Amino acid sequence: MANARDVQLDSLRAVAVTLVLYAHFLAPNGTSFLGHLGVRLFFVLSGFLITRLLLDARDTDAFATGPALRSFYARRVIRIFPPYFAVLGLVWLTDLEQSRSSLAWHALYLSNFWYALRNDWNPWLLCHFWSLSIEEQFYLAWPLIVLLAPRKRIEAITIGVICFSLAYRFYWPIAADPALARDLLPPASMDALACGALLAVRRARGADIPQWMRLSWPALAAVFLLVVWSDPGPASSTWEWPRWVLVQVLPLVPLAAIVAACSNGLGGRLGRLAELPPLLALGRMSYGVYLYHPILLAYAVKAQPWIPLNVSEQGPGRFLVAGAATLVAASLSWTFFEKPLNSLKRYFPYVRRARSPGETSWISPTAGGSTLDLRHTEARR
Repeated sequence: MANARDVQLDSLRAVAVTLVLYAHFLAPNGTSFLGHLGVRLFFVLSGFLITRLLLDARDTDAFATGPALRSFYARRVIRIFPPYFAVLGLVWLTDLEQSRSSLAWHALYLSNFWYALRNDWNPWLLCHFWSLSIEEQFYLAWPLIVLLAPRKRIEAITIGVICFSLAYRFYWPIAADPALARDLLPPASMDALACGALLAVRRARGADIPQWMRLSWPALAAVFLLVVWSDPGPASSTWEWPRWVLVQVLPLVPLAAIVAACSNGLGGRLGRLAELPPLLALGRMSYGVYLYHPILLAYAVKAQPWIPLNVSEQGPGRFLVAGAATLVAASLSWTFFEKPLNSLKRYFPYVRRARSPGETSWISPTAGGSTLDLRHTEARR
């Protein structure tokens, strides 16, 4: 699976998590469309990489559904659970921001439902877990579709998921009041995840993004920026709902086009920029950066009396102090915790073939003239 040029996707992770840090540490009023855009980029990347991985496994001669599913879930557990539950354990021990009452929901990856049902962002310390819950819910359902559905139907199913998600978005202006549920329930993010998945499905049959997407994405990105910078008007204005729908839908094509370009490998100056070692390092540990950053912010705010810079409010001081603490914590976590655990993935390859009668070994098979590198679940060198 691994293509050397796919290393540029790590740079996209770095860009995505930087947008989130900007929104939470530096942006005025503690909010910015850039943070939301960063999360949407993460979703497109996840949909693309997970779907391509599963399709590559399915297309090998030695593929078997049961072992592939078991390996997929085992590898996701190894990658995601240890730092996630370490954070929950820390929050439980310290009871930061009185978060214990919601920990069961977060532990079950139902954070998005917790906040949607209450229509409130408390406890704010763990509010970023809503997107991690969406990812986990996607991981539970999507492999079953990719590995069990008829191969020729997967693209149609993916397009159907996108259409369902878009219909969900248009449902709200007609039949419901503004609420967190419109952004936090799973259908609200399936469009971005399925756009990435659709790119992987098309790649599997030798195609790329359609020509109209390749040509139109700069114009759609420009319109998106104009809409974002427009005055939303009062809460009950006629522009509020169309603006919200456009902000959600317009970035889909540009984000998919950018992921497609980086997975193909950008050349020239952009390619060299996308392969800068600091960007790649930040991309590799982006999960930890996203996971830890509100926790480190909470501790920084508590330590404000001993910090000469202002970390209690959005601004450069918070960005420098909390951002630096987050990078240090994520780097240590990746080096001494996450990376060693990731080595356990070698015990859970996706396919196997017989080595000799009565004996089997798990290996990296070759199918259709292309080698499936089973040692990697993410596209990296």
